[in-house]
Amino acid sequence: MVASRHLSALSDSDSMPYLENDEKILIVDDYPDFVLLLQDFLEEHKFSTLSAGSAAQLRQMVAEENIAMILLDIGLPDVSGLELLPELKNEHPDLAVIMLTAVTDLETALDCIRRGADDYLTKPIKFSALPATLHTILEKRRLTINNRRYQQQIEQARFRNQLLHELTLQMNTAYLSMTDLDEILQAILVGITAEQGLRFNRAFLALFDEQGEALVGRLAIGPGNREDGVRMWNDIQTKDLCFEDLIRRIREHSFIDNSEVNHIVQALHINADQSEHILIRAARERRSIQVINGESPWPVPPELLGLLQEESFVIVPLYSPRRSLGVIIADHFVTMKPISETLVRDLESFASQASLAIEHCHLYMAMENRILELKAVTRELEQNKDLLIEAERYSAVGHMAAQLAHKIRNPITSIGGTARLLARKTNDPKWLKFLNMMTSEVIKIETTLEDLFNFVETVQPEKEPVALHELLTKSLMLYYSSMKKQNISHRLITPEPEPVLQLDRKLMHQAFVHLIRNSIEAMPEGGRLKITVTPPSEKTIRIIFEDTGPGIADANLTLATDPFFTTKTFGTGMGLTLVKRTIKDHQGSLLIERRKSGGTRSILRLPID
Repeated sequence: MVASRHLSALSDSDSMPYLENDEKILIVDDYPDFVLLLQDFLEEHKFSTLSAGSAAQLRQMVAEENIAMILLDIGLPDVSGLELLPELKNEHPDLAVIMLTAVTDLETALDCIRRGADDYLTKPIKFSALPATLHTILEKRRLTINNRRYQQQIEQARFRNQLLHELTLQMNTAYLSMTDLDEILQAILVGITAEQGLRFNRAFLALFDEQGEALVGRLAIGPGNREDGVRMWNDIQTKDLCFEDLIRRIREHSFIDNSEVNHIVQALHINADQSEHILIRAARERRSIQVINGESPWPVPPELLGLLQEESFVIVPLYSPRRSLGVIIADHFVTMKPISETLVRDLESFASQASLAIEHCHLYMAMENRILELKAVTRELEQNKDLLIEAERYSAVGHMAAQLAHKIRNPITSIGGTARLLARKTNDPKWLKFLNMMTSEVIKIETTLEDLFNFVETVQPEKEPVALHELLTKSLMLYYSSMKKQNISHRLITPEPEPVLQLDRKLMHQAFVHLIRNSIEAMPEGGRLKITVTPPSEKTIRIIFEDTGPGIADANLTLATDPFFTTKTFGTGMGLTLVKRTIKDHQGSLLIERRKSGGTRSILRLPID
């Protein structure tokens, strides 16, 4: 016979609730009248009960129901209660068991206690003392369960604290490269998903790219199923936990390279200008966002739900005082457990450590890049210390000579012509001597001017294969100090593979230097210089110089490349003239225009062949 009474859990006003999660008391006895009497009594004291009349029914009830305590009769028809007792305690250690028997025998009672029983009651039961007995045993059971739970929480907290401590030491004792950063981020994701850590099933990490233009998936961790995860975390013993051992064990299990989570994180790519996207919003506003069943205070993109294949997860931002770095996404993909506020706060602790690691790495890499740039600047200045002076001298002197040749030639021609005319109109030997001398000297001057003019105008480029990125970088390095001093940021964009053109390296270097110098001089209060090399198109390639200065007035655009035209207080105004001539000698073209957003754009077109 199987009978059940579903009553409310124990809730006496003067005692704590010892039963939770709809836990019940199971009465196991083969006398129906006794079971009914005992159930009625327990009903009056607000217990929820079930009943079974045999060992087979008992096993079924324990497997299907949430049983907290069993009142177990020793004399069952199929199996002795004493034989069932060790089985129950081994398979269900949280079960409280009170043995029932009509035999008043001290040895039997001691045998029951030795086999794991919590108490021993003889029939007929004294109902007046039964509630107190149940309260005492249930309280002891609840204290044992809570103690184990608190111990687990303490172990988890110790694991997290130790992991954070190891990560802090790792960052403080060594500089970070991108490889070191990946290892630390892996360890943080391990802490988020470890059995001794936060116990999330999966964790994904996405970071903004170097330009801050997109949020891109970086790392992920998570088992394909719960069994794989439990098996792995059980292998990690906290007694010998250290950073290197942890990473080594993770790699041995190939847990980071799980194909499912890797496919997800590699597909995660959101443009930073999508300000309403929930991931961008969490990162920019620096707040954690929890999504429950596809719902949150902000719209959740269906494509994100489809990518994660999960409708409940939490998004925690990564940020430094200077900027937003990215986000961590964590979920219970396998267990489907709810994510508590406490768990979110703990995840934020791991996110703060990840933020420190990422910012530490960025600062170190920026310092390394700065050192490399300074070394490159020093090397370029040493190798080209006379380049700027030579370029300006060549530009000014050479084009001044051309201009002077043009300006002097007309009066000299007039003087020579007049002397020849006068020589034909007189026969006086004395005057003819002087007039012929004037004609001869004029011829000498004209010949000299012609030679000088031809020298200036006939400089031909000596072409060789030149890598554009390398040459532009060297040109920028010459003005590195000036740009830093004037708070000018620069960016060089070249396509892959790097374009290689047939150029005169020296002349083109001078041309680039002049264009960069013009842009810097146009931004005395700071700004941005952008140099873009476009992919080849129609056998030509474009090199675009853009600055954020005031720009050239429309009236002066057509005069900008004329010799000696300048709007500056100092200078010869020959820079753009030299650039135009150099580009023309390379069968290219130069276009200078105003940008709609302010500043000047210089577009060089060069043939590929």
